[in-house]
Amino acid sequence: MSDVIKVGMADLNIVTPPNTIRTSGLGSCVGLIIFDGQRNVAGMAHIMLPNSKLCKQSPPNVAKYADTAIPALIQDLKKKGARSAFLKAKMAGGAQMFSFSTGNEMMRIGPRNVEAVRELLESLNIPIVSEDVGGKSGRTIEFNPVSNLLHIRTVNQGTKEI
Repeated sequence: MSDVIKVGMADLNIVTPPNTIRTSGLGSCVGLIIFDGQRNVAGMAHIMLPNSKLCKQSPPNVAKYADTAIPALIQDLKKKGARSAFLKAKMAGGAQMFSFSTGNEMMRIGPRNVEAVRELLESLNIPIVSEDVGGKSGRTIEFNPVSNLLHIRTVNQGTKEI
């Protein structure tokens, strides 16, 4: 009997078979999966913002920001037996949910989240093996640590697996 482990907004969790892991409500947020396919362990973070530098909360919610969620997720994966050399990533989300005429960089939250995740993963030598990012629609994602498939349901666009 398997369960679906749910990851809320600004949350992260780890999963091993036979369970799968899911998050919904990905608009400008990024759903990041980091996994070790040989050890069948995976983690998911629902990242809301690119970095924690402007955070006033003490202590900050580490799962909320790309710069803190990714190291925390990797640490949790290693506790479950994942090995750094075998980690890979998949991501979805980062939509530009609203149109702004100002061109203000601060309002580009989705694209900034995607850029922050890409940069940090690259600095950690974790390859992104597939992604479904951008656009203007929200997504729900579910990852299976046995098949390593990410099932993506996009609002008004159907489903796909990457």
